[in-house]
Amino acid sequence: MDNTNELKQQIKSLLVENLMLQITAAEIKDDQPLFGPGSLGLDSVDALQLVVALDKNFGLKIPTPAVAKEILHSVNTILAAVQNRPAPPPV
Repeated sequence: MDNTNELKQQIKSLLVENLMLQITAAEIKDDQPLFGPGSLGLDSVDALQLVVALDKNFGLKIPTPAVAKEILHSVNTILAAVQNRPAPPPV
């Protein structure tokens, strides 16, 4: 079953809810930059909140600022990171 679109919607909803954005999830484009020119206008505080929310909601660990810069570029890059994250170790 392909849940890519569902996962994209979850990521967009997470962005809107956790960062209290003044737009709806539907208004966020998949490839729209989250930071910098032409972006959603997020800042470093938003980045920190996003890293925590991605770990809490998807178990996605972002170990360094360099990795965060790559992963947090757009919804598509977050989606790829969530889909490719290592499986949790067996309990």
